[in-house]
Amino acid sequence: MSAHHATTAEPPGSLQGVRIADFSRVLAGPYATMLLADLGAEVVKVERPGAGDETRAWRPPADAAGTSTYFLAVNRNKRSVALDLATDEGRARARTLVAGCDVVVENFRPGTMRKLGLGAEDLLTEHPRLVYCSITGFGPDAGAGLPGYDLLVQAVGGLMSVTGEPGGPPVKAGVALVDVVTGLHASLGILAALRHRDRTGEGQLVEVSLLGSLLSALVNQASGYVAGGVVPGRLGNAHPSIAPYETFETADRPLALAIGNDRQFAALTTLLGRPELADDPRFRTNPDRVAHRLELRAVLEKELRAGTADHWAAVLSAAGVPAGPVNGIDDAFAYAERLGLRAVVDLDGVPQVANPIRLGATPARYRLPPPGLGEHTPEIFHPGEGDST
Repeated sequence: MSAHHATTAEPPGSLQGVRIADFSRVLAGPYATMLLADLGAEVVKVERPGAGDETRAWRPPADAAGTSTYFLAVNRNKRSVALDLATDEGRARARTLVAGCDVVVENFRPGTMRKLGLGAEDLLTEHPRLVYCSITGFGPDAGAGLPGYDLLVQAVGGLMSVTGEPGGPPVKAGVALVDVVTGLHASLGILAALRHRDRTGEGQLVEVSLLGSLLSALVNQASGYVAGGVVPGRLGNAHPSIAPYETFETADRPLALAIGNDRQFAALTTLLGRPELADDPRFRTNPDRVAHRLELRAVLEKELRAGTADHWAAVLSAAGVPAGPVNGIDDAFAYAERLGLRAVVDLDGVPQVANPIRLGATPARYRLPPPGLGEHTPEIFHPGEGDST
């Protein structure tokens, strides 16, 4: 894996001139603000003195300097200030910071920022052009008191009910996927609110919840329920509406096949030496294949076991049949590199996963490595004032 070094010769970002006061911690909020920072926004991360963002202590793993790689994942391009919001001085400094910002992002439990005098109602009254983004677990109403942890939302939000093998226990996704999806929704909401603000001069409250974001992200599974009354179950790696669309055993490791239409299925059967399967009444159309999924799987897997996953991936991909081995994360990055995706950048010696958004005129920029706790307090609140409050 190679890292591509960030340069300083890039043009200014699309969001240059947008300043964000980021009171969020852990993942959903910091992921959203990092994406916006990559695109040119100035982000000031507000942290608790002495402890900071909880993910600073979430290790192993850590990099060579002992810094939590979890924290490194979502906090580049930010400056950190340490403010004790339990003190009058800390709250006063926070209000001073907000006064010079376009956006506030927070993910405290509902009501916490209001008690600190930093709630949306107060700040929007004082600063009518402000965009105030509040990220919660379950919304500000009946779910306000519930803790917003990704695992909990995956459980109660239905994701675990459709993840795992048939007849087996429910399984969570291998990453905090709900937090990531929520961060994407938050950044989209902020951008929409900024567009409205720039057009009308009017700021607004943006509210995003983990549960609401997950229900939206369930897409076809959610639509199958709300529009069709179907409550789906666990299918392992299979798809409820497409076949073959799952993983198959080969001579060495699993291979994913993602057959989306009859033409691809015919090409698959020809390459496997079984062209007659495309005309088999059980497999002729996608609904036929879904109805006879287990029979189809047995036939295909028998043929696939004759070669390795890499062999079949190469042969099938060359013929336009979607196929690929189940990679480890190390192989996934190597694969992206071979495809020219430049998935890793080096930011002052800190390897970072690149922003996946490619913009022709205003590309993502990598200006600052993830900050030390309170590293920028003096420069934000005037040199010489110290960084202990």
